Amino acid sequence: MYFLLVTLFHILLAGFTTPEILIIPVKGATTADWNHETFWYHPWGTKGVHDGIDIFADRGTPVLAATSGFVMVTGKASLGGNIIFVAGPKWRLHYYAHLDTIEVQIGEYVRQGQTIARVGNSGSAENSPPHLHYSILTLVPYPHRWDDAPMGALKMLFLNPHQRLMDAVGKE
Repeated sequence: MYFLLVTLFHILLAGFTTPEILIIPVKGATTADWNHETFWYHPWGTKGVHDGIDIFADRGTPVLAATSGFVMVTGKASLGGNIIFVAGPKWRLHYYAHLDTIEVQIGEYVRQGQTIARVGNSGSAENSPPHLHYSILTLVPYPHRWDDAPMGALKMLFLNPHQRLMDAVGKE
């Protein structure tokens, strides 16, 4: 029992201490391929706010793992269409939505830059040009981010992917 607890503690600690370095998750995309002001934009469709960014590209363009991690969820969701959740460093969940096809399976370890899907417009994006909706959720809330914006309490659980990707591009 002691060994199991120590092992779980080390796994948990490793997740928090592993550096998170991101890449733009659409092959060939640049920062010009998304609107820099759409994170937490209100009003946004039936969901109320936009909790990520939309990276526009041709249908079928490879969607790349923004960071290495384990595939936690693949499947269909009413708004997101074909979706993937990848658990990466810092125990953050990277959400990829509106996919045309999914090329990974639950439990699979993916490396940063690996093709995990193809850009599409499934789910609530069926009447929009093909794009990847990309969000980053944190399992450790940031209470200082809570504000009076629409759905402001949920801001504690979402990180701005635009800001994170700009930081990563600036380090290249």
